[in-house]
Amino acid sequence: MRSTGVRTGQAPHELTAPVERALESDYRPARPVDIGRAVSAQRHGSNDPTFFATAPLGAGGVVWRVSRTPLGVATLALRQRAGGSIRAAAWGPGAPWALDQLPALCGAHDDPDGFDASRHPSVAEWHRRHPDLRIGRTDLVFDALVSAIMEQKVTSMQAFSAWRSIVTWYGERAPGPTPRPMFAPPDIEGWRHVPSWAWHRAGLEPPQSRTIVESARRGTAIVRAATAATDGESRDRVFISLRGVGIWTSAETRIRAFGDPDAVSTGDYHLAHQVGFALTGHRTDDDGMLELLEPFAGHRQRVIRLIYAGSSLEPRRGPRLSPEDHRDR
Repeated sequence: MRSTGVRTGQAPHELTAPVERALESDYRPARPVDIGRAVSAQRHGSNDPTFFATAPLGAGGVVWRVSRTPLGVATLALRQRAGGSIRAAAWGPGAPWALDQLPALCGAHDDPDGFDASRHPSVAEWHRRHPDLRIGRTDLVFDALVSAIMEQKVTSMQAFSAWRSIVTWYGERAPGPTPRPMFAPPDIEGWRHVPSWAWHRAGLEPPQSRTIVESARRGTAIVRAATAATDGESRDRVFISLRGVGIWTSAETRIRAFGDPDAVSTGDYHLAHQVGFALTGHRTDDDGMLELLEPFAGHRQRVIRLIYAGSSLEPRRGPRLSPEDHRDR
């Protein structure tokens, strides 16, 4: 992991990153794309140190995203122009990679051909209203895996807080003129060497932190195998070979890293309820969800995205699940 130059007792956000000349590019999608939905799906909560939006894309806003690419850290700034083109600027050693990967991030590799929305009247209506919905991908396998592991069996609030803390403490300061202090995640060795007390302080539970550290020991091989795999089942076998990684974590990693249009995160606390309510008006379980989505095989994640885009969500019936804080134990 490249040093951030942080001295003991000095907070990373007190540092000033040098501003270098940006690489710039215009991306013109071959077909209409809802860039905001495609890119914002990679956000880990409102205070994610790797993601910041000054306003919604398409409304004059700029989206800032920081990542650790195969060439090094990169900061990417995106603005959507009238007509649908995307103006992009990138800083850091990973800037060329980030600009090359931009179309994939915005959903260029997501092919909706063969998707028959007419199999359900509500899905057909949501597809009519959101024909530009695309599923983006990062091609950054280990970061996707870590963020998914952090979200296992905890509330989103807990997971996002842990991500924010660890990335800020052990990541690398973002290059470029970011609108607030931003950071790239640690590299694989960096994740492996996060000390146990830091996980505890960040509020992540021991099963998740152990899984991340153990996964990092095989991280390079896992990334290589998952990238070489050609379908979801093959990638599931790669990820589930890791102790502590199950089908939910594998599906979430496939969605984030590879933009898998068919992945379904079974075992999710809310997802089956939402799919059941959207398609039948009633809650269901995982088996019922899979049955409802079966007519859309190959595009089941697309249907899930359309459900959320169409705001056909079940009203809350009670208080949010209270997170369990183990840090004082």
